[in-house]
Amino acid sequence: MKYVDTKIVFQELPNEITLAINISGCPCACIGCHSSYLSQDIGESLTKEALQQLIRKNKGITAYITMIEGESEKEVKQGKNNHLGDEIEIDLMDILRKIIAIRKTIYKAVGIGLVIGIIIALSIPKQYTVKVTLSPEMGASKEGGLSGLAASFLGSGVTMGDGTDALNASLSPDIVSSTPFLLELSTMRIPVSKDESMALNTYLDEESSPWWSYVIGFPSMVLGGVKSLFTEEDESISFGKANQGTIELSKMESMKIEILKKMITASVDKKTSMTTVAVTLQNPRVAAVVADSVVKKLQEYIIDYRTFKAKEDCLYLEKLFKERQQEYYVAQKKYADYMDSHDNIILQSVRAEQERLQNDMSLAYQVYSQVASQLQVARAKVQEEKPVFAVVEPAVVPLNPSGTSKKIYILAFIFLSVCIVIFWKLFGENILNKFKEIQA
Repeated sequence: MKYVDTKIVFQELPNEITLAINISGCPCACIGCHSSYLSQDIGESLTKEALQQLIRKNKGITAYITMIEGESEKEVKQGKNNHLGDEIEIDLMDILRKIIAIRKTIYKAVGIGLVIGIIIALSIPKQYTVKVTLSPEMGASKEGGLSGLAASFLGSGVTMGDGTDALNASLSPDIVSSTPFLLELSTMRIPVSKDESMALNTYLDEESSPWWSYVIGFPSMVLGGVKSLFTEEDESISFGKANQGTIELSKMESMKIEILKKMITASVDKKTSMTTVAVTLQNPRVAAVVADSVVKKLQEYIIDYRTFKAKEDCLYLEKLFKERQQEYYVAQKKYADYMDSHDNIILQSVRAEQERLQNDMSLAYQVYSQVASQLQVARAKVQEEKPVFAVVEPAVVPLNPSGTSKKIYILAFIFLSVCIVIFWKLFGENILNKFKEIQA
C-alpha cells in the first residue's frame, strides 16, 4: 500500500482535526473523478513506521483516515443532496421534539386563548340584519301628452324634450346614504316596546358598544371635556336646519349620520336591477321597522321626484283653468245682460254688438273647454308618472343574529395564542438572546 500525500481536514469527521492520507492504486477509475492520479501506482509505502512518523509530524490531530478512492461529481452532488435531506429531516424532527417538550406551555396558551376569546365574544353585542328586496319599475318615458297639449295651447310649438329621467333605480344607494334622506329618517318614531316609542336618533344612543371602545375613546372624552371648559361651542343646531340651501350639523348630529350610513345600506344588482336595502341594528324588531320605513321613504322620494314636474304642470293648468272659467263667465254674463236690455230693439248697431258679445262668449268658452281638457290630461299624467315598486322580499324580523359567530372568535384567539407561544419558544427566545449578546 502506497500513499501520495497528506492533508489536514476538518469536514470529513465532525468535531475532529483529521489527517487525511491519499492512497494510490485505486482500481475504480470513476469517470469525472477529481483525484484521477490516485489510480496510478505511485507514492511511498505506508508502513507502520511511516504512519507513526506522519502522526508525530502533524501535532494536534485527533484522528486520521485513508482516502482510497475519489468520488465522481455525480456522486458528490448526490451525497450533498442526501446530506441536505437528512439535515431537513433532522430539523423537522427537532422542531417536533421542541413542540412536544413545550406541550404544557401550549396547553396554558390554549386556556388563555379560550378565556380571551370568550371575553371578546361576549363583549361584542349581537347585531341583526334585515334585508328588503324590491324591483322598481320606473315607468315610461315622458313624451307628448301634456307637453303637446300645453305647447298647442300656448302656441309656441316648442316641445318639452324626451323626458329622460335623471333619477333611476341605480341611484338608490346614493339616495339612501344622502344626508337629507338620513336627516328625515332620523326623526321618525320607532316602537322600542309595546308602550314606548322614540326617535331613531335617540334610539342610537341606547345601543351598546364593546368595552374597549370606551377605553379607546376615554382619552378623547377627557380632552373634549377639558377643551369645553375653555371654549364655547354652539350645539343648538337642530336636525335639518338649512341656511340658504346648506345643511348645518353639530358634531353629535354628524356622528349619528355617519352611524346611520354604516347601519343602513342599499345595493343594486346591475343585471336584474333588483334593489336590496339592508339595515343592521341590535334590536331585531327595530331593525325590521327601520328597514320597512327606509323602503317606504325611498319610494316616496322617487315618487315625489318623478311626479314633481307633472304636479307643477297640473297646478299651473288648474290656475289657468280658473282664470279661463272666470273669463267665460264674465263674457257670458255680459252677453246675457245685453240681450235682456235690448230684447225688443231692432237696430243694426244692436245686432252688431250682440254678435260681438256672442263671439267673445264663444271664444272664451272654447279656451275654457280646451284648458279643462288639458287639466284632465295633466291629472291623469300625475298618476301615470308614479313608479311601481314590487316588493320581492319584505322586512322580516330576524331570529338569529348576523355577523361572525362567537365560536369563530373563540377558535381564532385559541389558534393565535398557540401560534404566538410556539413561535416565541422556537425562534423568539433565540433571537432575544442573540440580541442581548450583541448589546453586551
